[in-house]
Amino acid sequence: MKRFRRLRASENLRSMVRETRISKSDLIYPMFVVEGENIKNPVESMPNVYQYSLDRMDEILNEVEKSGISGILIFGVPKHKDEYATEAYNDNGITQQAVRYIKKNYPSLIIIADVCLCEYTSHGHCGVVCGEKILNDETLPLLSKMAVSLAKAGADIIAPSDMMDGRVSAIRNALDENGFIDTPILSYSAKFASAYYSPFRDAAESAPEFGDRKTYQMDHANGREALREIADDISEGADMVMVKPALAYLDIIKSAREKFDLPLVAYNVSGEYAMVKAAAQNGWIDEKKIVSENMIAIKRAGADIIITYHALDVARWIDEFYR
Repeated sequence: MKRFRRLRASENLRSMVRETRISKSDLIYPMFVVEGENIKNPVESMPNVYQYSLDRMDEILNEVEKSGISGILIFGVPKHKDEYATEAYNDNGITQQAVRYIKKNYPSLIIIADVCLCEYTSHGHCGVVCGEKILNDETLPLLSKMAVSLAKAGADIIAPSDMMDGRVSAIRNALDENGFIDTPILSYSAKFASAYYSPFRDAAESAPEFGDRKTYQMDHANGREALREIADDISEGADMVMVKPALAYLDIIKSAREKFDLPLVAYNVSGEYAMVKAAAQNGWIDEKKIVSENMIAIKRAGADIIITYHALDVARWIDEFYR
């Protein structure tokens, strides 16, 4: 008889032989910045998540800096939206202003800038629209302009999330041509058309005006296709790749880890966060234990980095554990 329980006899022993661990440097916190003054709008579907105006960003940025996590993923929500997402590549747009402020005042934080048009278009889709068709090739120049604008503002990492074919190559060429040869690209390579995004669309004010995003985001039933998407992004110049969502797609994370050796990011998305928060608020689960288990599951599947709205809580719990 094999006695596996010998190594489970105490917490110290279990900790010593533990295979998977979370560190603060693994974590990225998403944040939302809006135009206006003195704004801290609660996102109703995401407890403890807020939209911040520029003059109130310090409230969350101070907390992020003190937490010891690696940095932030930033989303901008402009007042003006139009068919061609012109505020996305406005050098004085809300996101660019926020990036400049963070880079100046919080230089230790890594700034990942999301590159997608959905928050900036009047129709809420991630690309240029003709009728009700989302145009792929016509969208690429706008994404490239947005990437360059955000790199100029000081973004450390450019993260295209639009799922247009060929966008990594287009953005890489645009960055290089504008002198940003050292700016890495984190591609949302396997981004699935998921119902788990609904709360995010409240936070980013980016729900599509018509239809859905299934013609460009991935079918949730397709695992092999996800690996082809990742491989293609790597061939186009991606420095890091992402699987999104995380918890419902642990098999994709696992397969990607076994096949590719680039840094692998998982996005623990808004719906996954909201479900945990709702259950915890009703007293149905122990939030700390559930979140810790979820984070370990994502890491165990193979993710190097986790983008999560739980990041600040997890950082605090890591401190409490070691203290």
